[in-house]
Amino acid sequence: MRTSARNHFTGQIAAVKAGAVNDEVTLRADGGLEIVAIITHGSAASLGLAAGKSAFALVKASSVILMVDGDASKVSTRNVVAGTVASVTKGAVNAEVVIAAPGGAQIAAIVTNDSVDRLGLAAGKAASALFKASSVIVGVDA
Repeated sequence: MRTSARNHFTGQIAAVKAGAVNDEVTLRADGGLEIVAIITHGSAASLGLAAGKSAFALVKASSVILMVDGDASKVSTRNVVAGTVASVTKGAVNAEVVIAAPGGAQIAAIVTNDSVDRLGLAAGKAASALFKASSVIVGVDA
């Protein structure tokens, strides 16, 4: 499958916590990264999501927030991936910053050049990628 989402993680469903309207789905991606998604109960049912099922998660780079020197326990977002900056590619206004997580996963974020400068983002610097569970799209191969 090819998509425009910069962040594509494959793995297996680790857990599904069913709700009346929304379900909380945890995907254990290859390399051990766990991603939490909130999707409608109807979508989880139609995809046949259950522990052990192969699936993938998509996250747009524009939905990823970057943090340096922060305390992950003091943010409301469910997905906080600590790592190091692998690359920074600046454009006229925005930059693409890639965070390398332990286990080999990489997460791309699109942020302003001002944010790159203000946060001191450069290759090798410790940083965390944050994204809301509601920003995650879950899919399965047909």
